[in-house]
Amino acid sequence: MRTQADKAARFRELHQRPGAFIIPNPWDAGTAKLLAAMGFEALATTSLGLANTLGQSTVNLDAIIENCRAIAQATDLPVSVDLENCGADMPKLAAEAIRFAAEAGAVGGSIEDSTGDPQRPIYDFSLAVERVQAAVEAARALPFPFTLTARAENLLHGRKDLDDTIKRLQAFEAAGADVLYSPGLYDLATIKTVVSALKKPFNLVMGFADPTLTVEQLATAGVKRISVGGAMERHALAAFLHCAREMKDKGSFTYVRDMAPVKDIRKAFAAATSD
Repeated sequence: MRTQADKAARFRELHQRPGAFIIPNPWDAGTAKLLAAMGFEALATTSLGLANTLGQSTVNLDAIIENCRAIAQATDLPVSVDLENCGADMPKLAAEAIRFAAEAGAVGGSIEDSTGDPQRPIYDFSLAVERVQAAVEAARALPFPFTLTARAENLLHGRKDLDDTIKRLQAFEAAGADVLYSPGLYDLATIKTVVSALKKPFNLVMGFADPTLTVEQLATAGVKRISVGGAMERHALAAFLHCAREMKDKGSFTYVRDMAPVKDIRKAFAAATSD
């Protein structure tokens, strides 16, 4: 088994090598093991996927950390945790989430400038930067290289101001964030505009981007890391609802023809456990 320091070093290497890499988003230990068995090199948690599995619209920091712990313990892969706004407004309190994530086994994590309050969805610029600075300090105090991702959330909250988004990402970069992230970018031209304004690695989430884009195209555009957020969990939920509707509305069960064979699933779990 790799040590946490080994995982952290490996995660850093993925961000430094040429090209782009995919970091898929499991929502529990089982899906983490399946992704590991398929050969993915790192994993990221999804707070949306977790909320859906719990039947909630949101999740608190305690639930996020426990989910991170389960996923980090399930495989030998580096894990980055979606910490949302880190559970607090004030910088020092928010930065505590970085330590909690590390204690749960993560080697990376994110802090975002979304408040969670629909009335004021985005933190003021100065406070947003202070929060990233505090998170950077917390990450640097750890005994291994924790990869901190800073997220600018404007585009997910109706603020279509690309200049302000870039300004925030550049400020987060200057504050010491290792990776930058702006969910809501859709087309390749806009992605190139944002990435070209930054010097550090950029994470693109495909849950909101043009789904016809390929890894090759994104790598050429300068994207380093590609995640999918809650997209895989929502796709699985769509399949679940399809099965349920067939039973309820038609009284039939033809969906069982498309089930994954038990032996294939067990083989994948066994492969992930033995690695």
